[in-house]
Amino acid sequence: MAEILSALRSLMASHSPPLHALIVPSEDYHQSEYVSDRDKRREFVSGFTGSAGLALITKDEARLWTDGRYFLQAMQQLSDQWQLMRIGEDPSVDSWISDNLPREAAIGVDPWCVSVDTAQRWERAFAKNQQKLIQTSSNLVDEVWKNQPPAETNPVIVHPLEFAGRSVAEKLKDMREKLAIERARGIIITALDEVAWLYNIRGSDVSYCPVVHAFAIVTLNSAFLYVDKRKVSSKVSSSIQENGIEVREYGAVSSDVALLASNQLDKDTGLSSGRNDVCETGTCEAEENNNDLIWVDPASCCYALFSKLDAKKMLLQQSPLALAKALKNPVELDGLRNAHIRDGAAVVQYLVWLDKQMQEIYGASGYFLEGKGASKKRSETMKLTEVTASDKLEGFRATKEVTVLLIKLCCDNKENYSNCHFWYSNKNKM
Repeated sequence: MAEILSALRSLMASHSPPLHALIVPSEDYHQSEYVSDRDKRREFVSGFTGSAGLALITKDEARLWTDGRYFLQAMQQLSDQWQLMRIGEDPSVDSWISDNLPREAAIGVDPWCVSVDTAQRWERAFAKNQQKLIQTSSNLVDEVWKNQPPAETNPVIVHPLEFAGRSVAEKLKDMREKLAIERARGIIITALDEVAWLYNIRGSDVSYCPVVHAFAIVTLNSAFLYVDKRKVSSKVSSSIQENGIEVREYGAVSSDVALLASNQLDKDTGLSSGRNDVCETGTCEAEENNNDLIWVDPASCCYALFSKLDAKKMLLQQSPLALAKALKNPVELDGLRNAHIRDGAAVVQYLVWLDKQMQEIYGASGYFLEGKGASKKRSETMKLTEVTASDKLEGFRATKEVTVLLIKLCCDNKENYSNCHFWYSNKNKM
C-alpha cells in the first residue's frame, strides 16, 4: 500500500499543474455504485472493499470517506497509513479540502469518474478558498495499477420482447416525444441500467448486475449505442440496427458528444431509419429548428462528457428513463412475481437443508422437521461456514432458472454479524 501511495504522489507532483490532492471515487464512467473489477480503483489504492466510499490522497495524508454501513469494515481493512472519515459525523470531503488544503490548491480527479452534480458541488466549495478542481487527462490510478484486470468483453444479449413487454421502437417513440416537450434535440444516456432498459439489451459486465458497459445518445432523428464491438455478435448487431440504432465503439462517445454539441451528429450517421416512425405528424423538421437543448442527467452523467457541451444549451434534469423504467408494464410485473416464486422456493429448500445440517452437525433441535434418528451429539469433524452456507443457497437458486443473482449474498456469522454489508470470502469465513 505504501508503494501505491508513493507512486501516486510522484505522479501528482509531476502533473501539470502539480496536484495538492487527488480524489479517487468509487464510481466508474457511468457513476455506478457496483463496478467491474477493472474499475475498483478506490479499492486498489486503499484496500477497502466496500461498495461505497471515496479516497483522498494529499502530499502527506490519505483519508477514506464511507457511510455507516461500512464503518466497522473500513476500520478492519484500512492500514495505519489511512484515516477513516465517517460520513454524517466527520466533515465532508469538499469541506475538509476547503478548510485544510492551501489557498489556490489544485485538486485532481478523473472527470469520467465523477458526476456533474458532485463536481459542481466540489467546485462551489473550493471556490471559497480559490482552490480549483483539475480534470486529469488520464486516470492516475490506472498508471500505477500494473496488474489492473482487463476490460470485460462479455457478450451483449438481446432481451426478448416476451420478457421486456415493450419494444425498442415504442420506447424510442416515447423518448422523442419527451425531447420535443422539453425543447431538446438530443439526450445523453450514461446510466447502465437505463441504456439496457431503453435498447432491450442485457449483459454481465458487472457482477450481480445484468448490464453492459455502454453509452447511448438519442436525437429526434437518430439513436446510437456505444459499446465495445467485440461484445456484439452479428445477430445481436442486426437486431439492434433493425430498431434504427447505430452501433459505435465505446470510446467514440466522447467525440460524438462534441458533434452533438455542434449539431453535427445526425449528419454523421449512415442510418436513415432512426426515427422509427415517431414523426407521424410531419413536425420533426420544425421541432429540430426550435429545439436546441441537450438533455443531461446531472446525477449520472460524468463530468468529462458534460464539459464538451455548451452550458447555455443544456437541460440539466433527471433522465426521463428513471420514471419510465420504474413504471412496470404487465409483462414485467408477471416476471417479477414469477421470479419471487422461484426464488422463494429455493430459499425454503435452503432453510430445510440448513435445519437438517444444524441437527446433524451441531445437535440442535429441528425447526422444520426433526428426523426420527436425528443425532443430538455435536460433530467435532464437520462444521458450516459462511462460504459453504452461502454457496449452498446459490446452488438451490441455480436450479430455479435464476440466471443472474442481483446482489452478492451477505452471509454473516460471529464477529462478522455486526458488519451489515459483510460479504464472505474464503479469506474471512467463520
